[in-house]
Amino acid sequence: MSFFFFFFLTPSFTSSSSSSSSRFACLIFTVFIFFVSFLINVEGFEPLLQLPHSPAASPWLSREKVLNVNQLGAKGDGIQDDTDILPHSRAAGPRLETGKILYVNEFGAKGDGIQDDTDAFRNAWKIACASITKASIVIPHDKKFLVRPISFAGPCRAKVTVTISGAIIAPKDPEVWHGLNPQKWLYFHGVNHLTVRGNGIINGRGHKWWSQSCKINATNPCEHAPTAIIFHRCQKLRVRDIALINSQRTHIAFTNSFRVVVSGIKMMAPSTSPNTDGLHISSSSRVNIKDSIIRTGDDCISIVGNSSIIRIRNIACGPGHGISVGSLGMGHSWSQVHDVIVDQAFLAHTKNGLRIKTWQGGRGFASQITFQNILMENVSHPLIIDQYYCDSLLPCPNQTLAVKVANISFVAIKGTSATEESVRFACSDSFPCEKLYLEQVQLLSNTGKNTSSYCWQAQGLTSGSVEPPACFSSNGTFIGQKADRGGSALQSF
Repeated sequence: MSFFFFFFLTPSFTSSSSSSSSRFACLIFTVFIFFVSFLINVEGFEPLLQLPHSPAASPWLSREKVLNVNQLGAKGDGIQDDTDILPHSRAAGPRLETGKILYVNEFGAKGDGIQDDTDAFRNAWKIACASITKASIVIPHDKKFLVRPISFAGPCRAKVTVTISGAIIAPKDPEVWHGLNPQKWLYFHGVNHLTVRGNGIINGRGHKWWSQSCKINATNPCEHAPTAIIFHRCQKLRVRDIALINSQRTHIAFTNSFRVVVSGIKMMAPSTSPNTDGLHISSSSRVNIKDSIIRTGDDCISIVGNSSIIRIRNIACGPGHGISVGSLGMGHSWSQVHDVIVDQAFLAHTKNGLRIKTWQGGRGFASQITFQNILMENVSHPLIIDQYYCDSLLPCPNQTLAVKVANISFVAIKGTSATEESVRFACSDSFPCEKLYLEQVQLLSNTGKNTSSYCWQAQGLTSGSVEPPACFSSNGTFIGQKADRGGSALQSF
């Protein structure tokens, strides 16, 4: 490109009639063009020199309201004062005349972690949700905003983004929820095209809730506790880069939601905190979870009734209870989970690994589920299918009905087990597990010894090296559900 400019713009170099001054000017201009083209076209990097785009050429400028300060009365002559024309500071009050970026402190939020900022958040949401063009609510950094239980209701007229740069903290005292729904804290419902993002923190401050749990003290009544964030009936939802710590119960729940993308999030709670699942997916479809770290006291990810097309990739899990499908079928209910792929995960020091759990007496099915490219370190019970699940203080009675489990694949699973039994497939007498598939499974004891497997009414096939050896009751003739795993487990980590 630079040579093209050189010959096109410098014909005087071949003409004896050109003056020396014109040659010099042309040379300078050519060097300048070459330099600019170099800055713009360095391969492998973003352009070093960004030329301005016209509003028509820029998708951002074409969608947003562009304000020219001259249109607002600025003179720009270097003499007259144009200060009042510029946007006011964020603390001065809501800039509702522009109406697109709403800082919660403009609505009266103090951010001192002591005063109640709930009304400020509620009012900012009302303005954002009513905006006819996309709006953004900003929670500023270096602030702690105390927020009581709150509902962020849709539908909204346009896309809404919530950017969390600071911290949102819950009330410490469970009594704050007296007379309110004890299962909700931050509740988004009926909102489409919502994005929740930022490098801030959401802190459930759940210690008092945990101390009151019947799982900590059997003499306590078993009562509900809030999920930190619930997204209910949301479509085209994105959650990214935020951190959640010490939730009262589950950290994030997606219920009846569709087309969800979660990426780059972190969740942390003590390993002893009861029921503090990381991500809980219920009655939702097309959910994509990737590139996240979950260290809690319960399931890192749990997938329950009537969920499908779930993709989980590149997850670090532990401590916690592993990655679970279920529990399904509690209280004779109908549940179905199908088309789930968990690909590339690292589980460390978890109480369970990859688990499917169903209650006796339930109905429905769990099918087309693949776990692949998984690395484990000191994991108790690495592979589990349990159709006799019973999370109760009292024994669960034997029942005939069961949730059908079939077409389950474990492919390229490697690592160490903290228990001598590393594979347990305990299936129903009435509804045996069918079409189970194991390929390239290597699970050794954390002491380097071999581990064992247990099967009851489990039917399936194996391929390649499988350790411990499979114990299927029959091998059948079906072609196993071998998902495209894109390389071995060692290549994936």
